[in-house]
Amino acid sequence: MQIGDGERTRHYVPPMKFGLGGVSLGNEFEVVTDEAAYRTLDAAWSAGVRYYDVSPWYGLGLAERRFGSYLHNKNRDEYILSSKVGKLLKASRQNDGRSNFPFSPSPNDVVFDYSADGVRRSVEDSLQRLGISHLDIVFVHDLSSDNKLLPTPWQQQFEVALKGAFPALARMKAEGIIKGWGIGVNTSEPILRVMQEADPDICLLASQYSLIDHSNALNEVFPVARRRNVTFVIGSSLNAGFISGSARYNYGKNSWDIPRKTIEKRERLRAVAAQYGVDLRTAALRFSAAPDVAAALIVGARSEEQILADVTSMQTTIPPDFWAELKRQRLIEQEAPTPV
Repeated sequence: MQIGDGERTRHYVPPMKFGLGGVSLGNEFEVVTDEAAYRTLDAAWSAGVRYYDVSPWYGLGLAERRFGSYLHNKNRDEYILSSKVGKLLKASRQNDGRSNFPFSPSPNDVVFDYSADGVRRSVEDSLQRLGISHLDIVFVHDLSSDNKLLPTPWQQQFEVALKGAFPALARMKAEGIIKGWGIGVNTSEPILRVMQEADPDICLLASQYSLIDHSNALNEVFPVARRRNVTFVIGSSLNAGFISGSARYNYGKNSWDIPRKTIEKRERLRAVAAQYGVDLRTAALRFSAAPDVAAALIVGARSEEQILADVTSMQTTIPPDFWAELKRQRLIEQEAPTPV
C-alpha cells in the first residue's frame, strides 16, 4: 500500500551537513586501537564536526562503545547522533563474531530482527552502549539484496519491517523519542520501496552516489525523494576508500574483486584531476555532497589525519573547469549537480 502525500508527516532534516561515520572505528578494515579511535574523535570534535553515525553492526558493538565513551561527556544538545536497528547483539562464549569482524574483539553474535519489539530493544541497547539519553535519527539497517546474512530473502524481511520496524519508529518519532527515521542500505530498491510504502524522514544512501557510480541514484531515486520530501545522508562517497587508492571497492567479502571498467574509470578521473591540480578525494567528497536532496555527507576515518583532511576537503573550492571536463568526457552525468 502506498502512502499519499497528504498523509505524510513533517520530515526531519539534520542541521549539520557533514559527519563522521563509525565503520572504520568499528575495526571493519583493520585494527584501530582505542587510543587512536579516541584521538580521531577528538580531532573531529575540535575541527567542528557535530554529526556522528554509528551502528551496532560496526565491530559488533565496538564503534558504539567508542563513540559513546567520547561523546557521553559532551553536551547532548551540541551534536546529532544516528544509529541503526535490525541487528540485535547477543554475547556468547561461543560467538562467531570474528567471521564478520576479524579485527574486532567483540564477544557478540548478531540476530536479525526487524519487528517492532526488536527495534525498541535495539534502540535501548544502543543507548546503553553509547551511554547517552537519546538518538536523533534511526536507520533500519541493511534490509537489502546485498545482505547475504539475512535469514530469509530481503523482500520477506522488508514485509516484517513494514508491519513492525517502520510503524514502531514512526511512533517513537511521534512520542519524541527520536527526531527522524529511515533506512540505511547499499542498494536503491529498498529505498524506493520505503518511500512509496511508508513515511521516512531521511535515508542513508551508501555506496550509491559517488564519482564512480551515481547514475541510478540521480535519475531514479532522487526524483522520487523530491516528490516524497525525503532527504539523504550520503555515505561511502569514496566507495570504501577506492577513489582515494584503496584496493577494495565498497563492502563485503569480495570487495577486492573489482571490475576492470571501475578501475579504468578511476584512472581516467585521476588523469583529469592531475590536469587541473585537483585532489581526487576532495573532489569526490564535494561531488557527493552537492545534490539538493543530500542533507548530510558522512565519511569514515581511522586517524586524526584522515578526518582533518576530510574537514579541509569540505572547505576546498574545485575549479569549475574540472567539472566541465568530467562532463565533456562523460565521466559524470550531464545533469549531475556540481559544487559552486
